[in-house]
Amino acid sequence: MRVLIIGTGGREHALALAIAADPAVTEVHAAPGNPGIAECATNHPVDPLSGPEVAALATRLGVDLVVVGPEAPLVAGVADPVREAGIAVFGPSGAAAKIEGSKTYAKEIMAAAGVPTAQARTCGTAAEIEAALDEFGPPYVVKDDGLAAGKGVVVTEDRGIAVEHALRCAPVVIEEFLDGPEVSLFAITDGTTVRPLRPAQDFKRAYDDDAGPNTGGMGAYTPLPWAPDDLVDDVLARVLQPTVDELRRRGTPFVGLLYAGLALTSRGLRVIEFNARFGDPETQALLPLLKTPLATLLAAAAAGELAAQPELEWADRAAVTVVLASNGYPESPRQGDQLTVAELPAGSHVVHAGTALDGQGRLVSAGGRVLAVVGIGADLDDARELAYRALTKIELEGSFYRRDIAAAAAAPVGS
Repeated sequence: MRVLIIGTGGREHALALAIAADPAVTEVHAAPGNPGIAECATNHPVDPLSGPEVAALATRLGVDLVVVGPEAPLVAGVADPVREAGIAVFGPSGAAAKIEGSKTYAKEIMAAAGVPTAQARTCGTAAEIEAALDEFGPPYVVKDDGLAAGKGVVVTEDRGIAVEHALRCAPVVIEEFLDGPEVSLFAITDGTTVRPLRPAQDFKRAYDDDAGPNTGGMGAYTPLPWAPDDLVDDVLARVLQPTVDELRRRGTPFVGLLYAGLALTSRGLRVIEFNARFGDPETQALLPLLKTPLATLLAAAAAGELAAQPELEWADRAAVTVVLASNGYPESPRQGDQLTVAELPAGSHVVHAGTALDGQGRLVSAGGRVLAVVGIGADLDDARELAYRALTKIELEGSFYRRDIAAAAAAPVGS
């Protein structure tokens, strides 16, 4: 099987590593890719937002499967011309990807499917914004209706900050605040059958103790020892399957990765958001533990044959991912700083996200989230120790990372 992965980030590098490990795969290609991806795939220049360009590249390479990684190409409908060219695609159509492209549309789908979620109002004027903030009260939850690279959400007690953010969005969704821990649950689907992955938890705030602005994600871990034993079955029955069924009923079947961001509130399970793709940085923690061959699984979903696949198998291990961010992230990340990576401890590896090669062939930063370090161990404590030890082997001037990823989950009971 020949596979083409579309994208440039850490999610795509993690996908490339897992796909290359599938015995059925003979070639892995990526477009545009990054220096880390180039170590396990052949990179090709392409405009990832151009469906015709992606379809032409896939045709020229003679690939059997295209995996579209990022949300922007999916929402732009890049998967559609590839399917029209007769090439299997893992990734929803532009119409189905609207579940991430518009939070208002996602709320509409959830209401029709009976999926539990936060009460919300979509606002287009200052008066509507003020009324919604009055209705829900603090903490204020203000979300850009469209794509914002994980940084379009503000949760604040400060009314002025809430109004300022809301006025920058057009339109804006204002919601009631959801208490309780958050969980990410991914599911692979062919538009009918749904196969959930293991739950993970990510860390959105930039700094330790959940301080600072929201980011695209500063780290993640799996498994979740504190989560209810029936969580996956509950989410499948009440969230994932009804959503997939509703999208199919509307004539826009969802084929790809459906990501449910969840809150386990004092009033029960609630959906915070849906994404239409693998999420960073949870993907980097989850995929190394998946024993089921990934490319074979994604190809079955793309072909509508997921029901014939065996249940997913997982390694009895734990994984912790910690993101190394560049100076100034997320507001104004500095780029072009030289990056050095020494030999890492066994049981850890690096996933490239915002990296590039400069004119002299040196590895440099090229984005806000530069690298993710993954530690895999017998338990979360072991995995954390490996991830943080590996970070000491990396040098990038002015960079920073959170030091509390998975700390509470790894701590002994009663500590």
